[in-house]
Amino acid sequence: MTQQVPSPPEDSADEVLRLEDENLQLKQAVRSHAVVDQAIGVILAVGRLTPDQGWDTLRSISQNTNVKLRNVAELIVEWARTGQLPSEIRGQLEHELGLGDPSGEAE
Repeated sequence: MTQQVPSPPEDSADEVLRLEDENLQLKQAVRSHAVVDQAIGVILAVGRLTPDQGWDTLRSISQNTNVKLRNVAELIVEWARTGQLPSEIRGQLEHELGLGDPSGEAE
């Protein structure tokens, strides 16, 4: 008795494309997660916070500036390297960490 090998489904090319897309999305998610973790680390060092507080701070900055969390994370990691941070993000970070002028007035 000979055994027949099942023929591949007609939509195998579609399946390959779907899997390639899924693979790309997973790679992007891993990179994004790494950047977010790095930004939390910067926030922890600057603010002397716990990891949960660092996460909450990063998320709050994102929500209050209407900038995607990944983008805020990238900016904070870049700030740790260059010392440059957009004023809106810097102001929100200082607010979250209680580093600004306590009276709330600009000098």
